[in-house]
Amino acid sequence: MELKERSAAQEHFLDLCRVFDHPTPAAADPTGESFCFEKGAAKHGGGDGFADVWKRGFFGWEYKGKHQNLDAAFD
Repeated sequence: MELKERSAAQEHFLDLCRVFDHPTPAAADPTGESFCFEKGAAKHGGGDGFADVWKRGFFGWEYKGKHQNLDAAFD
């Protein structure tokens, strides 16, 4: 099965939550105010983008598909 980047990223993150016995974003924060997928974010180089997974005060997480440039995503 070949998942799109978003689907694969979310599935992988949910798997990590299960492995580490950590609540998933929806279980921990049903409103998405402090922990969610696809959180709007300002880009380092200007403009708007999205963090694939975000948890307030902890991290913004970005997945990239095969042959994609993480440096470009950061900017």
